[in-house]
Amino acid sequence: MQISFLLHDGYALSGTVRTTYTLAARLAEHHDVEVVSVLRHRDTPALGPDPRIRLRHLVDLRPHSQGSDLGHPLLQRPATDFPRAEPRHAAYSALTDARVNAYLAGLTSDIVLGTRPGLNTHLARRTRPGPVRIGQEHRAPGAHSPALRAELEAAYPLLDGITTTTEAAARAYRAGMHLPGVPVRSMAGPVPAPDLPPATGTAPWVVAAGRLTGAKRYDLLVRAFAKNKRRAPRLEDAHPRLRRTGGRAAPPHPRTGPLQPRLPHGPRSPHGGGVGQGLRRRRHLRA
Repeated sequence: MQISFLLHDGYALSGTVRTTYTLAARLAEHHDVEVVSVLRHRDTPALGPDPRIRLRHLVDLRPHSQGSDLGHPLLQRPATDFPRAEPRHAAYSALTDARVNAYLAGLTSDIVLGTRPGLNTHLARRTRPGPVRIGQEHRAPGAHSPALRAELEAAYPLLDGITTTTEAAARAYRAGMHLPGVPVRSMAGPVPAPDLPPATGTAPWVVAAGRLTGAKRYDLLVRAFAKNKRRAPRLEDAHPRLRRTGGRAAPPHPRTGPLQPRLPHGPRSPHGGGVGQGLRRRRHLRA
């Protein structure tokens, strides 16, 4: 069976890219799998896919590339097929519309999966008859703006199925959106097998990875840490270990903004350096 994933930017560093490559690698054990990146902005992927997966792009944004599309006139015209209310709309153009639609019209795969709302609408409306069209949703419907929800409710009934990352989100789509005959199933984001043993739970450390933004709900983690610190004597001296690290500070958010001053930059986990630097630190400590 041939399976295709349509991804916003398979060369970027993001959770969606990581989970897509992880799922694609598992499927590649028994199927022919390709990942089609709408955009390409760098020579090599930040997260290298499994060698069994074919990776190709539709629009080349590299200035030094011989096939660069930066001078294409359609790149300066706004997208009309990609939903205007989608948060990534500014990254899309008449050129991405044309390339994505041409790809879907000539699709040879048995199954095609979209990985964000705007691409799911492309799948729903522009895929040639025949392939099974699956829209992956990484957010609950309440996280979408009313304008985007209206666009999705017009397009999603044309899909053959929708997957969410949690059962709660699946229930929300079934109850909150008009999706006659479209099955909605939950499928948690795949995680590769770890190369370290699981934590014993005996050390007063809480570790979380991701962007410090409101959508990640780190405010709940910080408040839970403070609450349990009062209950557990072993956490009484753990406050200096509650730190954040990363390169780019997110703009203040109503949830996380007031909590940011409570996350000190201790000497063993300084604030600074991006995700790659943090991973290098982890490998060094592991060694």
